[in-house]
Amino acid sequence: MSTQNTTQLTITRPDDWHLHLRDGAALEAVVADTARQFARAIIMPNLKPPVTTTEQALAYRGRILEALRKAGGNPDGFTPLMTLYLTDNTSAEEIFRAHESGQVYAVKLYPAGATTNSDAGVTDLLGKCTKALEALEKCGMPLLVHGEVTDPAIDVFDREAIFVERVMKPLRRAFPALKVVFEHITTKEGAEYVRDAEGPIAATITPQHLLYNRNAIFQGGVRPHMYCLPILKRETHRLALVEAATSGSPRFFLGTDSAPHARGLKEHACGCAGCYTALHAMELYATAFDAVGKLDKLEGFASFHGPDFYDLPRNTGTLTLVRETYQVPDELAFGNTTLVPLAAGEALAWRAHC
Repeated sequence: MSTQNTTQLTITRPDDWHLHLRDGAALEAVVADTARQFARAIIMPNLKPPVTTTEQALAYRGRILEALRKAGGNPDGFTPLMTLYLTDNTSAEEIFRAHESGQVYAVKLYPAGATTNSDAGVTDLLGKCTKALEALEKCGMPLLVHGEVTDPAIDVFDREAIFVERVMKPLRRAFPALKVVFEHITTKEGAEYVRDAEGPIAATITPQHLLYNRNAIFQGGVRPHMYCLPILKRETHRLALVEAATSGSPRFFLGTDSAPHARGLKEHACGCAGCYTALHAMELYATAFDAVGKLDKLEGFASFHGPDFYDLPRNTGTLTLVRETYQVPDELAFGNTTLVPLAAGEALAWRAHC
């Protein structure tokens, strides 16, 4: 069904199933953006030091809600869903403790060195994390996977496709009942694997990977605010992601991977990876779905598929998107500095009314 003439769309209030909030002043600067559009968010644990224990996760949860309160938001209207950072030494006991807390909803796999603050990540998943994986499988907690190999011999644009063969398929064979979320997929191979694999598996997709291909990084020069990991890929991969996201398949759902970095650390000789999209995430997703006439599929992707996979109730509130111009700010306050949102200075055709 074409939705090109739709002027207003009201959907069940969405959730963000992949979010970076940082800590301290950075947290206070960004948390209200997410809480304005989303009822819940899976919070990434890659702080410095990383969130590796239930005690640390619960303390971080408290800081998030206090930061939202300080920012003028409503802590009662937003639920942070906490995660643990998987290491080579994560014990089964810690997994069970996290599950029993009722506040920790998943465990995140970062292959060591794969992205920002991943140095403490896993070096040998099936060799060193078997007990933790068994515990996850037993208690039904999802493993959230940053799906890239870190072998320096592998081209950066091929790391996700190689990860499917080297890591994901052996993991699924060893733990067929383990719930796995293939985070921020970026390739045709990743989308097809999630679509066709047996067992409980899903994937999140970011707005930048739906809207842009790798040419955007180099348009008119190096564009550091388009740089994220996994990196943007060829147009054929972007189209495959759009097809997956708009297919109606319950295996694909919204995860912004919104990652705030100070402007100076992005516009730098060795700039940080990450795109900031929490401010205008639903405007970006609406733009991507509208471009292919699939606005009718947005509610499932944004509001239904994620909670269904996590065995959580769907939200009861709503969010309305109106076809009217939204001018993305050139920059935003970020503690004592600023950050630049994705598509800064551009005019989008949709505005969220929360």
